Amino acid sequence: MPKMKTHSAAKKRFKKTAKGKIKRQHAYKRHLMASKTSKRKRHLRHADYMASGDAQRIERLLPYL
Repeated sequence: MPKMKTHSAAKKRFKKTAKGKIKRQHAYKRHLMASKTSKRKRHLRHADYMASGDAQRIERLLPYL
């Protein structure tokens, strides 16, 4: 059986924590920032965890992380 390949786009976007959760950054923080409130931008700053159903899909793309 050949080795599985890691999905290149996924390895750039997601990290696995010590407990095995998938960590991600928020979307909507690249441009058009003047129209967004300070509170909204502040909350987008922090990382979040994937929902369990989505995390299963991401884990298949990252077999060795």
